[in-house]
Amino acid sequence: MNNPSEDQQQEIPQIRIYIAGKQHIHYVQEILDVIEESSKARGTGIARRSPEYVSQKMLEGKAIIALCGDDFAGFCYIESWSNKTYVVNSGLIVKPKYRGFGLAKRIKRFSFVYSRKLFPHAKLFGITSGAAVLKINNELGYRPVTFEQLTDDPAFWRGCQTCVNYDVLTRTDFKRCVCTAMLYDPEEHPDEVLEELDKI
Repeated sequence: MNNPSEDQQQEIPQIRIYIAGKQHIHYVQEILDVIEESSKARGTGIARRSPEYVSQKMLEGKAIIALCGDDFAGFCYIESWSNKTYVVNSGLIVKPKYRGFGLAKRIKRFSFVYSRKLFPHAKLFGITSGAAVLKINNELGYRPVTFEQLTDDPAFWRGCQTCVNYDVLTRTDFKRCVCTAMLYDPEEHPDEVLEELDKI
């Protein structure tokens, strides 16, 4: 009888994570395609972004990309709201063939630390319906909160208009939806030392 652990063993791909720049703009359409396909496969809502928007994030140094050689592997970008007092890591995605290696957690951690470096006093938050992202956020120190504890910046909530669940959000007067809201408040972690800041 074969040993299942041996049958399932896979070689871990050599993937590196970078702060995206103009040299990565040619990956934008593939990134958006993978996000769209993942959303359809899971049957969940997602706030869609245009190629121009994602490209601008790269040019601003507010996007994270993971590559296996020259092959796109994963992505995430950073947005700030309410005069930079709230920050969110959005669009976290891993290309299907690179899933199962802990890459989403690596990208999220990198993005979290980088966001803390860019906006040291901002509260980090996220709204997601993905169990994996909820687990990662919890490990990073995020806690579940009500929607009222998030940014009241209308520009953020307009980003939800392309989600299939937007009607739920509007019916509840933006107080609840299918997504779970999570918040990381740096004032609740005064003794936290992020050694990774010096590596980015």
